[in-house]
Amino acid sequence: MVTGAKAEGWAKPLSSSNREQSVLTDFPPEDICGFLQLNAGDWLALRSLLKPEGIVSAPGEEQHNGGGIEPSQPWHASERAEIRLALLEPTSESDWGGLEIFAANQANVRLIFHKTGTVAINAVLGHWHLGEDGSLELTVEEDNRRLNERIWFRKPNLRLRSTLEQFADGRPGRASFSSEIRRVRRPEEKPMTPPP
Repeated sequence: MVTGAKAEGWAKPLSSSNREQSVLTDFPPEDICGFLQLNAGDWLALRSLLKPEGIVSAPGEEQHNGGGIEPSQPWHASERAEIRLALLEPTSESDWGGLEIFAANQANVRLIFHKTGTVAINAVLGHWHLGEDGSLELTVEEDNRRLNERIWFRKPNLRLRSTLEQFADGRPGRASFSSEIRRVRRPEEKPMTPPP
């Protein structure tokens, strides 16, 4: 289990001088700083979503699924998106920095990874765990439900994510799987700009 201690040996600090480089770390990442740097960049994502029958959507979910699905209907759908993950520098001695996620038609999401093993996802606190295989697990408990997300890399330019929701009474909630390919640009191409 790596929740903070191993990251102190990181040789390349998070700074604006190395932000634009796509991969700065050994593969798979050995610490949270290397993991964060490996995530930074532009990604083309394909996500499959599943919501069991009878599960009511969380507030605001309708805007994230394109608005065409009724919140109380069971569904399975796939969606494509371009996302940008920007590296955030540490803001204090108590954190490792983080990521800000930009995607069209969605509010930005900020994740700040604290040295104590907690993660602030916008205004919600959860926990993070970096496995020996370089995969990151995020756990958030809120409103009588638990959300687990696992993020891992098969290659430096192939990122995979799975998300599972479970209610306190044991019922399953939403689930998703995403495969994301890093967008590699020719030197003359301009990077994707974050939405306003």
